[in-house]
Amino acid sequence: MGDFSDWIGKTEERCEVLGLGPAQFMAATMGRDDRFSTHSPLPPLWHWLYFLEAKPMAALGRDGHPQKGGFLPPVDLPRRMWAGGRFTFHAPLLLGVETLKRSTVVNVAQKSGRSGALCFVTVRHELFQGDGLALSEEHDIVYREDPAPDAPAPVAKPAPGGAHVCETVQPSQVLLFRYSALTFNGHRIHYDVDYARQTEGYDGLVFHGPLTATLLVDLAARDAGKLPKSFSFRGLAPISGMSAFHIEANGVGTQRRLWARRADGALAMQAEASF
Repeated sequence: MGDFSDWIGKTEERCEVLGLGPAQFMAATMGRDDRFSTHSPLPPLWHWLYFLEAKPMAALGRDGHPQKGGFLPPVDLPRRMWAGGRFTFHAPLLLGVETLKRSTVVNVAQKSGRSGALCFVTVRHELFQGDGLALSEEHDIVYREDPAPDAPAPVAKPAPGGAHVCETVQPSQVLLFRYSALTFNGHRIHYDVDYARQTEGYDGLVFHGPLTATLLVDLAARDAGKLPKSFSFRGLAPISGMSAFHIEANGVGTQRRLWARRADGALAMQAEASF
């Protein structure tokens, strides 16, 4: 795949005022009745609605994402997905306030797995308002090969039991469309079912990993009655098709362990929140 060591340490910065509109649209998409105004705090992980990259159509790859290269290394593997992330919430992000986002490539690791070649890229994002750091994020991206036509379906790990809170999430094409629109995400696995099945090997449209993580951190905050100080998640198996799935949690005090359980009982995502 090449040597990408020169990309480690590469940095870019963007400035943006966190507008009210995206937050209000996200609340409607999640079925919440929030009413935001200037200096309202942004709920956890909703910062993904901002600092969006708008590339021209000619600069997109086959999957609808921007072509690789530029800030991220030009990994020569066709499939990419959000593998996980780690967050520290230093201070609330306030709406209507100019915000600086500084992104740095901190690691590029090439591996070989059962499904073929893999490349993991980790990017650190820091969001500043005024003179203070509000949010630190480490974002893990994985690039991989297309599945072989005769490849057996991967065996997913079963989700744990023992949840003290469980909620059902019903995917829909409208929900996937809205979140793709809110995050300006052109990845075809979320709206082009033929591409998702025939090219990338899923059994239907794919539920967004970041949206699953957002639902999990929201569940943790509601269960604890306060916002977390830190949160981490790891995607383990895709949620695809329109079957309902469950978000679940257990734990007391300052810790919550969370996960997403697919309709077939498989563990799709695991997460932890600290308060």
